[in-house]
Amino acid sequence: MKDGRTIGVGAGQQSRIHCTRLAGDKADRWLLRQHPKVLALPFRPDIRRPDRDNTVDVYLSDDAGKVLADGVWQRYFVRKPEPFSRGEKKEWLARQDGVSLGSDAFFPFGDNIERAHRSGVRYIAQPGGSIRDDNVIETCDRYGIAMAFTGLRLFHH
Repeated sequence: MKDGRTIGVGAGQQSRIHCTRLAGDKADRWLLRQHPKVLALPFRPDIRRPDRDNTVDVYLSDDAGKVLADGVWQRYFVRKPEPFSRGEKKEWLARQDGVSLGSDAFFPFGDNIERAHRSGVRYIAQPGGSIRDDNVIETCDRYGIAMAFTGLRLFHH
């Protein structure tokens, strides 16, 4: 959650780290969409919203050339946008902060915290109760992440 908005959900994964990665990747995509370069993309006025959203997704991906190639960009934009480099994306994401993460099940390992940190997570609420809570707490402390144990586990086998 960022500024009161849900920006990434990792529902339905059987592995907690896969769930954290999925939510983090979705959050990263949302955060990248807030970059001034993306917000200023010079779309043609006749582009429909779904086409605009899909074009932004491709523009943010490693396949950006598919919408920036000569003869193609003219379908979407009034002028050719500058590419959004991998370095620019990485720098933008590194500046993000203040993201909250909530989980309905405990985190069994610090790797979940490591991945969450990469998406700007500063606050975590989770049930606690893992035999490795000490490792998870140490990882949070290393990154200055505040974590609260809710004691309420909503995930059951």
